[in-house]
Amino acid sequence: MPAPRHFLPGTAPHSETQEDAAFLLIPVADAPGPGLTRLFLGNLSAAEDAEALAAAGITASLNLAMNIFPGPLALPDGTQMRRYQIGLLDGPGNAPQLFEAAIRLIDGLAATYTEGKPHYPPHRPGGLLVHCRGGRSRSVAVLALWLHLRRHADFPDLDAALTYLRGLRGLDEGYPLPPMIALARQAQTQLSARPGR
Repeated sequence: MPAPRHFLPGTAPHSETQEDAAFLLIPVADAPGPGLTRLFLGNLSAAEDAEALAAAGITASLNLAMNIFPGPLALPDGTQMRRYQIGLLDGPGNAPQLFEAAIRLIDGLAATYTEGKPHYPPHRPGGLLVHCRGGRSRSVAVLALWLHLRRHADFPDLDAALTYLRGLRGLDEGYPLPPMIALARQAQTQLSARPGR
């Protein structure tokens, strides 16, 4: 697989607006199961770049932003991106059940591949891009919780997963935003309390 194109830590644009316009696509982890090959962290710019998504083997995206809506997208081979969305505010006001839904959605997509029907757009299994507008807060917090819950041996607590993703993404301790981390901790408690978490 070609190396994903993204700005490197230390060379990122100086404002969030500039950063949001830059391309960000970072491999995070191989995904367990037949439905997904790999998980990626990215931003809206990456979610709309057909050539880069195809080069990385990504065929689906999970948008965690409330106020952006990537449209239908055909990859160069004719595969249509499958788009999923769980809208989160980047700050206070979210229910922990939305984080739980995002974790369960990633699990469901990894566990099995859903074949289409003859009248559905053409699709094939591949990687999943988890993104929000900038790939700094909502998507990092959800992926950190998924890594902690599903790769517990490598990430024994949420902080270990956050440290790993901050390093990949080139973020300081200010990201994800504190309300997103608090929400991830609430969702962790709820998921841990349920059988089959």
